[in-house]
Amino acid sequence: MATRTLSSERDRIMTILLTPFMSCSAKIPIYAVFTAAFFPEHGGLVMTLLYVGGMVMGIITAKLLSKTVFTGKPVPFVMELPNYRLPSFKSVMLLMWEKAWDFIRRAFTVIFVATVVIWFLQHFDAQLNVVDGSSTGSLLSSIGMLLAPVFAPLGFADWRVVTSLVTGLMAKEAVISTLGVLLNVGTDALTAALTGVFTLRSALSFLTFSLLYTPCVAAISTIKREFDSGIKTACIVAGQCCLAWLAAFLVYAIAGLVI
Repeated sequence: MATRTLSSERDRIMTILLTPFMSCSAKIPIYAVFTAAFFPEHGGLVMTLLYVGGMVMGIITAKLLSKTVFTGKPVPFVMELPNYRLPSFKSVMLLMWEKAWDFIRRAFTVIFVATVVIWFLQHFDAQLNVVDGSSTGSLLSSIGMLLAPVFAPLGFADWRVVTSLVTGLMAKEAVISTLGVLLNVGTDALTAALTGVFTLRSALSFLTFSLLYTPCVAAISTIKREFDSGIKTACIVAGQCCLAWLAAFLVYAIAGLVI
């Protein structure tokens, strides 16, 4: 028998807390559109810095957590492992199917419900009358207007921008599509429209916030399943959003000194 030693619980929690800082493919449309609008000659460099920035933030957060929440020596975890053997093709396929189906069942359910909720909020007002999805009368726009002052120190208090961040909780791809709908422009004209809504400073702030705040409802669902606690999940989501707000505020302030 082989053995290995792990501080399993601490590593599991740290992984759950830090993984959202790593950029996923769903954020690429945000990076691509904004770099094309504000950094057309340095798009590759900016996107690379965003990916690296997420990694650096993860490292910094891990260091802070290890010095505060996870202090002391980790409790060793010893687990016996069976002798390694080459798995059969059938067992590999069965395991892949079970894991894939479990993910599809859980993630699709959450994403489907979130999509229905966002659609309802976007097309109905407080009196449940049908409204234009790009108008200011929808429930979603009301939420955006309510939250807009929170983002004013970050340089973007436009309710349409804030609304796109709300829909981004469903899936990060929805940020760009929501901006296109609310700005009433097509994909080709979106980059030009963004220059009328954002300055270079606020664009950097927006990219930073998009990089660090809670990825999507599927990630939230996974956190809920791992912790088996709605309160802990809500605290983690709130902490991620607060950290993203603070980082975006610092970027906006520093950019004001440089630009």
